[in-house]
Amino acid sequence: MSEDQVTETAASSSKGRPAKKSDSGFFARIALFVRQVIGELKKVVAPTRKELINYTLVVLVFVAIMMLIVALLDLAFGTGAGWIFGGTGARDS
Repeated sequence: MSEDQVTETAASSSKGRPAKKSDSGFFARIALFVRQVIGELKKVVAPTRKELINYTLVVLVFVAIMMLIVALLDLAFGTGAGWIFGGTGARDS
């Protein structure tokens, strides 16, 4: 089997899927899939330490901002519900 057949992916083929041979069996297709996965994994580039720290900080800042937004909305809706329905709920029982 040539290298072109092994590394051909669904996005690069003409019909949107790899060419299928009529004589390929179930295990041959599984072996081809595994070879394609390994070929794709060889293309993966791990981020550097600086990039990883930067990505982590971006995610943490984003999560903190989203937590603040959700907390403010919760406070606003809770206050609005208390104002509309009267009372605070737990102390009225």
